[in-house]
Amino acid sequence: MRISRILAGERSTPRALPNFDSTTVFVRAAVRYLRGEDFPALGMFHPKLTGVAPVLNHLPRNVRTSIYTWGGANEGVPPDSLGDVDVERFREWVVDQYPERGYPAVMIGSSNGAAVHLAALLGIPWLPQTFLVPVRRSMGPDEIREDIRWGDEHVEPFLEANPDISVHQMHDPNQDRLMVRKLGYFRTKVRTLGEAYEEFLETVLEPGGTIVTLECEYDWPAIDVGERHSFQLGGLGGLEPEEYYEGSDRIASFLAEQGAVNRRWNVPEPDGRIPEAEWGFDHHLREDVERVVDERDYDLRRLSFDDPRDLSPFVADRYRERYRERNRSTERLFAQSFALVEPWWTIRTGSIPYWTAFNTQPDAQFLEEYLEDADPYDEVRANLFSHGVESAGLASVDRWQEVLEHATDRRGFVGVDTDAFPYDLESQFRYHSDIPETIDARHSHPPSLSFERFDEIADDVASEYSIEWEEE
Repeated sequence: MRISRILAGERSTPRALPNFDSTTVFVRAAVRYLRGEDFPALGMFHPKLTGVAPVLNHLPRNVRTSIYTWGGANEGVPPDSLGDVDVERFREWVVDQYPERGYPAVMIGSSNGAAVHLAALLGIPWLPQTFLVPVRRSMGPDEIREDIRWGDEHVEPFLEANPDISVHQMHDPNQDRLMVRKLGYFRTKVRTLGEAYEEFLETVLEPGGTIVTLECEYDWPAIDVGERHSFQLGGLGGLEPEEYYEGSDRIASFLAEQGAVNRRWNVPEPDGRIPEAEWGFDHHLREDVERVVDERDYDLRRLSFDDPRDLSPFVADRYRERYRERNRSTERLFAQSFALVEPWWTIRTGSIPYWTAFNTQPDAQFLEEYLEDADPYDEVRANLFSHGVESAGLASVDRWQEVLEHATDRRGFVGVDTDAFPYDLESQFRYHSDIPETIDARHSHPPSLSFERFDEIADDVASEYSIEWEEE
């Protein structure tokens, strides 16, 4: 399908590192802010994207769902070539994006959209631990045991070529139902800094600078497949982990709606809980960071939290505090869903960022609880990530509108076709272009908050949030 190849974007990442994944998009968003640039089209600058985007939601729904499936498949690598994939090239790509200048601190660790906004506030880079390697294969979305066997058959050359990684094979037949038909998800966590990250720290981290390990303690039941290889059914979203493995009324209803034969997934019992594939932190990396800190006399801070969404209130309040210090309005909140983050326009419009990990009922609940506890906002806006399936646990447009009603004055969506959600392909482009059309305020970009000042603030207020800020 030609249109799916266009939407996959130009290959600007190393082979086997997809253009469209949370990690890749977050790196690009953080980089572009440090370059003083906005962030359109999720960083995928194919020249035909601008012309294609406005017509996407006019396509029949089955065509749009096929675009999700085949767009992802176009980014996969053949399983027989996994032994040629070098994860160190991924780390080289990350550090090559950032402006080469001195930084007082560098964040390293879990993928997190709120961390992207924190990096923008502090003017520092974020280096990810987790990378997705999508692998081509055809399989029914409910063929769980088959996918485990397939992964076991193909992962070994990849692990042998990359001895400092762990592979968290992930299969979500609920939220990723369209993608897993053509892709196996090998979420890969690096256990060492590697040469590229070490050299980057040595080059850009100022003398006596600080490394911040970003440690999301979110875990998930997993099946131990082999050394450094686990299998995870499902992922953070609208369902509880146990529902994937044990079944539930919600899953039975979802599978019935999808025309599936069974009403629960046939999957082996998990062997235990380990760091969640997309968001969790593998503590092996911290051990290597501690080695570098000792060798080079850096400072070390540990920013940890149990749920990926726990960081969002802390970051939002730091922005509100920063705006207040600079006599700017603090009454506009802009909630940004999954990969639809835009630091440059957030600050340009004087908006306070709040990251929602996805589009599910728990995400709406997290945002609602924040709005109920915070000083009232006059204006609350939100974008919504569309993933092309009415998955179990999805929060409806009406539910999101209920949350936005906490604004005392203006409220609404940015870049969302509410009639098309969750099949709203255009939102992946309009999340950026509609910001200046929807929010008319304009502010200059302030100087970065000094890391020394932030360190003091975080030490004082961390206990008020579901986070920990520790000097190691």
